[in-house]
Amino acid sequence: MKPNETLLNTMENRELHADETGHDHLSASQQTPLRPDAFELSDDDKIQIIEGHFAEIMHTLGLDLTDDSLKGTPHRVAKMYVKEVFSGLNPKNRPHARSFSNHYNYNQMLVERNITLFSYCEHHFVPIVGKAHVAYIPNEHVVGLSKLNRIVQYYAKRPQVQERLTIQIAHELKKALRTDNVAVLIEADHLCVMSRGVNDISSNTITSEYSGLFQEAQYRNEFLHYLGK
Repeated sequence: MKPNETLLNTMENRELHADETGHDHLSASQQTPLRPDAFELSDDDKIQIIEGHFAEIMHTLGLDLTDDSLKGTPHRVAKMYVKEVFSGLNPKNRPHARSFSNHYNYNQMLVERNITLFSYCEHHFVPIVGKAHVAYIPNEHVVGLSKLNRIVQYYAKRPQVQERLTIQIAHELKKALRTDNVAVLIEADHLCVMSRGVNDISSNTITSEYSGLFQEAQYRNEFLHYLGK
């Protein structure tokens, strides 16, 4: 492991018991903070409101919103926020991770490496860019490989901290796969560290979540071996 990497190893010794707008069994500290009325406005209404507010931000910064290059920016930003980079806030966009019976009785580890991850730091609203690695050991059910990617992307598309993101992905995988034998490891660069503040472009952050059999060194080390760790 590089000296500058931050290892945040979050083991599965927490109770998962609350509800997150239809996402059951996540404790309050692991939920994305949302108001009860978070989804009363339509996407179009949200875009219109955000567009107005962002135009005010640009105006306050002294930018000329009559300029051809800038006049469409408030709408573009608002649409990007609602329809793209923060679309994971809306449970309507939650992927349906349909499981299938494990007819072939596969009982070894399945690893999906290097899943592209784009998220946004909830402290400064700047990008988090990295990759996620997930693994599971099936019992009676499996899921399509693309669903692993979609689960990662769904929880990434919201304002996040990397620790919470790791836990949320692991929890969703356990629920979809109907097994606790799940591992998640995320490696990411935070632009709030790289492009502002300490301006450190050499460090990155690693978080992990191991549950079920992955709490045993044998399985955890096998997973890390596949990742070249």
